Amino acid sequence: MSKIKVGVVFGGMSTEHDVSIVSGTSIAKNIDKNKYEVLPIYIDSNGNWFECSDISKEYEVGDKIENTRKIDNLMEYLKKLDVIFPVLHGLYGEDGTVQGLFELLKIPYVGCRVLASSVAMDKVYTKIIFDKANIKQAKYEYIRKYKNEYIYIDKEFNEKRYKLDEVCKIIEKNLTYPMFIKPSNSGSSVGINKANNTCELAEYIEYASKYDSKILIEENLVGKEIECSVLGNEDVEASCVGEIAPAESFYTFDAKYKNSESKLTIPANINTELVNKVRETAIKAFKAIDGKGLSRVDFFVNEETQEIYINEINTMPGFTAISMYPKLWEQVGVKYSELLDKLIKLALEK
Repeated sequence: MSKIKVGVVFGGMSTEHDVSIVSGTSIAKNIDKNKYEVLPIYIDSNGNWFECSDISKEYEVGDKIENTRKIDNLMEYLKKLDVIFPVLHGLYGEDGTVQGLFELLKIPYVGCRVLASSVAMDKVYTKIIFDKANIKQAKYEYIRKYKNEYIYIDKEFNEKRYKLDEVCKIIEKNLTYPMFIKPSNSGSSVGINKANNTCELAEYIEYASKYDSKILIEENLVGKEIECSVLGNEDVEASCVGEIAPAESFYTFDAKYKNSESKLTIPANINTELVNKVRETAIKAFKAIDGKGLSRVDFFVNEETQEIYINEINTMPGFTAISMYPKLWEQVGVKYSELLDKLIKLALEK
């Protein structure tokens, strides 16, 4: 019996290119070679696709991929695959674009489809979906940058243009400090800052606009940072929950990938009732965006008030053997290679 050909795609054109290399090479090395023929595929930062002949080295964030050969006829190459595992984080990979390519080519692929991928990548529109689903989240404002002005969008989607200082005054009327300023379409905390006053608010809005014209401003939430993994298409399961203790004031890119002082606690130190509420809400959020395959859902949990607030949903979370998504499943008895097998089966089923 011939093996199933799995193309593991990683790298990509987003700011999370280096993280994707670590996730993708880890997955490619741990897929069961008795069942699958694994073809590692690297996309460079310019969007060129390459075959990888050897990914045996242990990659870390910042390492460059070696032993590659450019794919001449990409469409024909992809059509030879039985299923694709797109381990791409951020824009041009986790946002529905590459998923649309695979849909057009009629190739099964791991993870969320076009709609869920695009909605989850856009923090503003994720917020709107969660509002509709009545899932608690931080208070927020939404603005867009256009040339030298900022467009303020109210809750009824009415728009009005302002200068930066004017839009800051409106935001300060509706939210209290500290606030988080985030590019709407970015991952791994890239472009995110925490503002404690008007000067910082203006500075960080300008900074976020370098990554996206759409900018989300959120009120700070007090509570433990909790994460839950979900798995499935229609019959969705939730893992146990984990807790993050960032080495910095919030979970920045460096805190996630470069600072060993950031700690993951599995299972999280919260009571059973809150654990169950987190797991139920994670599944609800996943289904609200029409998720398929997998996601990691992030929350803030206030043990004093017993309130749970959703932060965001990641449709292709970090996926090394020590990343939170697989570690949460490992805690409940699903080993890394077994988890990859389940995800490939879900892709073929989908």
